[in-house]
Amino acid sequence: MIKREEVYKIGKIGKPHGVKGEVSLNFDDDVFDRVDCDYLVLEVDGILVPFFFDEYRFKGDATALFTFSGIDTKDKAQELTGCDVYFPFSLADNASGDMPLTAIGGFTLIDAEHDGAVIGTVTAVDDSTMNILLHVHTPSGNDIMVPAADEFIKDIDTKKRQITVRLPEGLLDLG
Repeated sequence: MIKREEVYKIGKIGKPHGVKGEVSLNFDDDVFDRVDCDYLVLEVDGILVPFFFDEYRFKGDATALFTFSGIDTKDKAQELTGCDVYFPFSLADNASGDMPLTAIGGFTLIDAEHDGAVIGTVTAVDDSTMNILLHVHTPSGNDIMVPAADEFIKDIDTKKRQITVRLPEGLLDLG
């Protein structure tokens, strides 16, 4: 059984393409440029299921067309429409040692300066500008943004799904 902490979301299945079971995958991670694999993990009815694929081809910068093994009709492909798609940490970690930013959603942000106090949970990563920001939901219910600068990040523990940071004094008070 695949556990949620063993995978990270890379995209979502779009509509079927053609009549032979091919589906579009809208992705936000360049994992296909870094790693060779023969399966993806889809969330079907709340369960994480590995789907082996026969082939894929890029349709654009953020879309690929996949032919999954055993999915050979438009009707079967239609059943996958809207499924979230995940990639195993174990395969991604072996690529370069660098974890993709999209993988840290759901990680807990820990404050190294205050005895490991929980700052909050990463809900999104904004990499649209040169300064990458982590959107963090705090235990008090606030949403804050924390810079994901290398000098602030002290440790990333993928098994515990935690990021330990040492932030400049007063930064958290700005939120």
